[in-house]
Amino acid sequence: MLNADFFRRWMTVTAASVDREAERLTELDSPIGDADHGSNLQRGFTAVTAALEKDAPDTPGAVLALAGRQLISTVGGASGPLYGTLLRRTGKALGDAPEVTGEQLTDALRTGVDAVMALGGAAPGDKTMIDALVPAVDALAESFAAAKSAAEEGAVATTPLQARKGRASYLGERSIGHQDPGATSSALLIAALVEAAGE
Repeated sequence: MLNADFFRRWMTVTAASVDREAERLTELDSPIGDADHGSNLQRGFTAVTAALEKDAPDTPGAVLALAGRQLISTVGGASGPLYGTLLRRTGKALGDAPEVTGEQLTDALRTGVDAVMALGGAAPGDKTMIDALVPAVDALAESFAAAKSAAEEGAVATTPLQARKGRASYLGERSIGHQDPGATSSALLIAALVEAAGE
């Protein structure tokens, strides 16, 4: 069973990963975006960590809802609303339960990913964060490690794609050959589940 402590660890591990990879995320964003993906997410997850230290919600759903609100209010561009929606909707789907199963997390995260697809209008293959998140959720039923691998493979697989959504889509064919920064940061979020679980 996964309790609020696990979800707080998930967010703080994600924050540390984003901190570590911020420069790389911005480098990936530079040729096909606004060159601010790393710095934006870094600011957002720093705010998430601070809010969780101050508030420390006692249910998994409340932890993710708080994290989502912080990202929406502190991250500029599309990343804030998209990541914020992902976490808030996942948290809402978990409800008020003090503990959840891996299966419940999988179902809730799928609800969150569906909400992101609805908000951004993106589907798998459009060269967005969805390309990492959809395979991750599909693999989550097996294990956190399987989800991590699926997300990382999904992010790398965006490299040869032409962007059809988001800022990169304005570049047309010039977006080909660049790994999508949103898919890359989404893979960090999923990979953090493994560390949070101590696997």
